[in-house]
Amino acid sequence: MIIASRASNFVFFALFEFEYALKKSRFTEFFVQHNAIDKFGFREWIFSPGMLFHSQHKWWEKGGIRRRPHEGLDFCFYRDMTGLNHSLNEKTKIPVMYEGKVAGIHDDFLGKSLFVSHDFYDEQENRLYTIYGHTNPYPYVDIGRVFREGEAIAVIAATRKRDSQILSHLHISVAWLPKSFPYNRLSWETMGNRGVATLCDPLKFIDGNYTIDQEGIA
Repeated sequence: MIIASRASNFVFFALFEFEYALKKSRFTEFFVQHNAIDKFGFREWIFSPGMLFHSQHKWWEKGGIRRRPHEGLDFCFYRDMTGLNHSLNEKTKIPVMYEGKVAGIHDDFLGKSLFVSHDFYDEQENRLYTIYGHTNPYPYVDIGRVFREGEAIAVIAATRKRDSQILSHLHISVAWLPKSFPYNRLSWETMGNRGVATLCDPLKFIDGNYTIDQEGIA
């Protein structure tokens, strides 16, 4: 088991020979507030290797190989301060990582994916996007609406209603796309196009402690 704690409040990027500093999102802090888990406290996120960025392995059902490396990070479990493990469910509220505008809402195989653009740019004028997959957006979430950092934008989609053996979970991707990239072309296919999108490890953007359980959890 590997435990990694928050070492810095800033993320540093070396993109196109440009080092860019961006303050880490308070995603975990807002997650705790929205989901009222203060009673027992939040100790850490729990990930299995298959949940991590660029993993080639499935973490659900009987495992196996993904069709392509994982484009982001899957959130499904956390541990409280008493040592008890908890899983996320269809009532779990999802905060937006940074202030931003809803740029796209698309179906995915478990629910909806929300694409949010942020006013952060690198030296090449690429804009930062965060994507929240397998969600059930709130009715007031529309394309073009701006949300403050930490506002709740959705709950996790209920996979049991789809007769799925995959546990309810949140997928988060972080990517840089050209500033001029049109919103109507945003899709998961776009995220997988290395000539257009530069995917990043979400763990480098999110606050809070985490554990990687090498033996798997699900």
